Amino acid sequence: MAQEQAEVAGPLDAFRQFFSLQRDVLVLSLAMFAFSLGFQMTNRFLPDYLVYLGAGGFVVGLFATLGNVIGAVYPYYGGIVSDRVGSRYALTVFGFLSTFGFAIWLGSAYVPAIDLGVVVLEPWVWVFVGLLLAQCWKSFGIGGHYAIVKQATEPSRLARGFASTETFRRTAFLIAPLIVAALVADELMPGFLWVLVIAIVFAVLGTIVQHLLYEADADSVGKEFEGVGQIVDDLQALPDPLRPLLVADTFVRFANGMVYAFFILVITQLLEIGLTLSLPLVGTIDLSPAAFFGVLLGVEMFVALLTMAPTAKVAEYVGLKPVVGLGFFVYAIFPVLLIFGPQYVAGNEAWLLIALFAFSGLRFAGLPAHKALVVGPAEQGAGGRVTGSYYLIRGAIVIPSGALGGFLWQFVSPELSFTIATVVGMIGVVYFALFGQEFEAYQ
Repeated sequence: MAQEQAEVAGPLDAFRQFFSLQRDVLVLSLAMFAFSLGFQMTNRFLPDYLVYLGAGGFVVGLFATLGNVIGAVYPYYGGIVSDRVGSRYALTVFGFLSTFGFAIWLGSAYVPAIDLGVVVLEPWVWVFVGLLLAQCWKSFGIGGHYAIVKQATEPSRLARGFASTETFRRTAFLIAPLIVAALVADELMPGFLWVLVIAIVFAVLGTIVQHLLYEADADSVGKEFEGVGQIVDDLQALPDPLRPLLVADTFVRFANGMVYAFFILVITQLLEIGLTLSLPLVGTIDLSPAAFFGVLLGVEMFVALLTMAPTAKVAEYVGLKPVVGLGFFVYAIFPVLLIFGPQYVAGNEAWLLIALFAFSGLRFAGLPAHKALVVGPAEQGAGGRVTGSYYLIRGAIVIPSGALGGFLWQFVSPELSFTIATVVGMIGVVYFALFGQEFEAYQ
């Protein structure tokens, strides 16, 4: 239990604590590592893959919007399924569906355009279809993830409990882009196809491991789903401390949704910046812009891993609100720094980008505290439902952000899109600073 867990004072201590967690949380962490590795190897590079398959900037924005739709709808119903049938069976089904989605992404490169007379199905259409399945474990499984950690952790250490699972998840986020960078060092294709193969393998392994090792005895099972009326009741019943958090989080995520899919295109299409490294015994290595983006993601996750566990510990002394607010601020300010910063450091753009993505890693420092603030006020046995309701509201409002960002990117200017994103994000930061509430266990 939480009282017996080791103190988390640094990133390595989060790994030590991992082996003292209850078995269900430990197994969840392993599954999170497998699926996060697969999803992070693929999802952040899919906008460039879409462009390779013939899509334009607005289509990339629509792809991000579909991701927002999934992010809005899946968590709520995933939370209901998790609360009703238990996390083990729910996550197993979600895992197999995600595996199939990765396979569709792989097949998209081999499917020619299909002329139906009225419309032509371009190869990039299948990337959209694959997303509907590939994101199942990640989005449907949110409710199960939150519920499992809440069951195994005492309220005053929820941030620390999430820090342990998040540390393993973000370790995969560190490794994944570096694998991609190695496979697409010269250009995106055909190395990205091997990336998709690796994602499929890890998804299969993660699904099998979580199904065989997870002990379902501790699962708390809630009530059955009672129709649309229940959705309204669940939304109205959200704990009061979540309401200002939800408003601020929605502003910040809408801003991020406008530009998130375009980070890779800033590097590969707009700036076209790669990286040249001279290494002892190896010689000179020239990385393509796509490979450099993988390195940047690795830098981002390295900083996240260094700061996540210590920040969760700090939250026990200063509260969850300041830590969550820091994460919101980094989310909000990063787009305008990324789009305008490189033009002021001619000749040193690559190193500025490394510094900017290191700064971006700080947004993950507040993630365990944010999760604790979401699920903390929920009643036992309703963690999945409360989490799903929260993400349903946030996700529904954020849905058009990707299409808006894509429209501005293609038909107006990337600079305006990224500037508006930062303005919207800062509104959320200020709102949370003024009205955000603390979870009473941390007061």
